[in-house]
Amino acid sequence: MASISFRNVTKRFGETLALDDVSFDIRDNAFFCLFGPPLSGKSTILKLILGLEQPDAGEILIDGRPVSNVSPAKRNVAMVFQNLALFPHMSALDNVRFPLVERGIDAATIRARVSDVSDKLHIGHILHKPPAQLSGGERQRVAIARALVRDPVAYLMDDPISALDARLREETRVELRRIQQDMGKTLVYVTHDQEEAMSVADGMAVLESGRVRQIGTPEELYRHPNSTYVASMLGAPAMNVVPMALAARMQLGAGPAGAASLGVRPENLRVARGPGARIAEVEPLGGFTTLTLDLEGTQMRATLRGQPQFTAGEDVTLRVDEGRAHFFDGAGQALA
Repeated sequence: MASISFRNVTKRFGETLALDDVSFDIRDNAFFCLFGPPLSGKSTILKLILGLEQPDAGEILIDGRPVSNVSPAKRNVAMVFQNLALFPHMSALDNVRFPLVERGIDAATIRARVSDVSDKLHIGHILHKPPAQLSGGERQRVAIARALVRDPVAYLMDDPISALDARLREETRVELRRIQQDMGKTLVYVTHDQEEAMSVADGMAVLESGRVRQIGTPEELYRHPNSTYVASMLGAPAMNVVPMALAARMQLGAGPAGAASLGVRPENLRVARGPGARIAEVEPLGGFTTLTLDLEGTQMRATLRGQPQFTAGEDVTLRVDEGRAHFFDGAGQALA
């Protein structure tokens, strides 16, 4: 078990600034997600924790102990790489048990651990095959199993289920969450899928261009984004952000001094027939319906429960649920 901390960590690759003065704390036994678009610094953070890269400035601590001079092998963290890094000349079984064989674990313990993780990840029937005979999703599950059979202080996973189909991806992320809780180990998980991050994480960091923009629980970040960037990254559809002048004309809300824009989640926008905005598109999605609304050339999205009988071209009035409006300054930073 281990906590992980970054203290003002900076990392460059040549002229590229991969991480810029990054600080955060991951508590012991947390399922922590690093979330952001490609090239935001997520994978670099994992490599720094693992010891495959060294920071140019700052300090990394595992369980309160600085590890900058500790080799990867002695850090005792297990990694599932995005490219999986399976040994092509070995069977799936040999790949899974490899970390235990290398550590001289006895055969009975190896069999028990391999059997346990194989059952959890539904790969028992493919263990005799080499990686070349496995599908992308099967190879991904084998790579996850290889990490799970170890007994490290923390697990690091770099977008480990992206190759799975939607149904299996949902099942696997739920299973990973359960396994992490059963093991009582810290798990640091990289993803660019906001639904994935919000569904499994105890805490998450939203990154942009090597900087941490906000840290908190998924609910905190969703309900109280500190910027339009974070607001736009979480939620499907994303938060609507419109200029204050337009919001005032549409009577959506009066912001505090310095407010340049108003934000509202699609599910917090109420729609009724009447003059104001115009419905541009209706998307019935079973349990809910998404409306695309045109406000003087600016689009907003509203998510309504069920299948209300609206049609494209109708005029509607809009109202924001009480206490659900967000206000941002000219730089996109949240205002109290």
